[in-house]
Amino acid sequence: MSIRAALALAACLTSCGQRTPGTPAPEATSSSGTMVTLERGPCFGTCPVYRVSLGGDGRIGFTGTRFVTPVGSDTSRVAAEQVGRLVDSLDTAGFFALADEYVLNSPACGRYATDAPTVTITVRSGERSKTVRHDHGCADAPETLTGMERLIDSVAGTSRWTGR
Repeated sequence: MSIRAALALAACLTSCGQRTPGTPAPEATSSSGTMVTLERGPCFGTCPVYRVSLGGDGRIGFTGTRFVTPVGSDTSRVAAEQVGRLVDSLDTAGFFALADEYVLNSPACGRYATDAPTVTITVRSGERSKTVRHDHGCADAPETLTGMERLIDSVAGTSRWTGR
């Protein structure tokens, strides 16, 4: 899936979501067992540092640490179908076939530049579970991985907390 297609899908998926503030929860939970989590680490600069999780029931848990508003926890909600389509899109784009790590000294990293953030995605759906760590300083990480990160952010609506 191209980044352009992923972003178009994200725009379609997020147009149905409604924000519902609630009690703070660092991680969404789901009785269906489906969970997508994205965690953005620090960089040398003002990169937002946060963790967002989307449960199969549509619940979103956000915990912001730096360069987000608010710092702390918040919740939101999207339609459960959006989370299902997100998982399907990640699967179609090849998420489960990616290397586990695109970090310094890993075979998949290639040329390396320092001071970039690391993003960790975990997808659990049914019997399948996979975590991919992506240091943005790794030149050989596939472009589609960055597109997947943006798609998760878009469906979760993290821009309400990051301002980006």
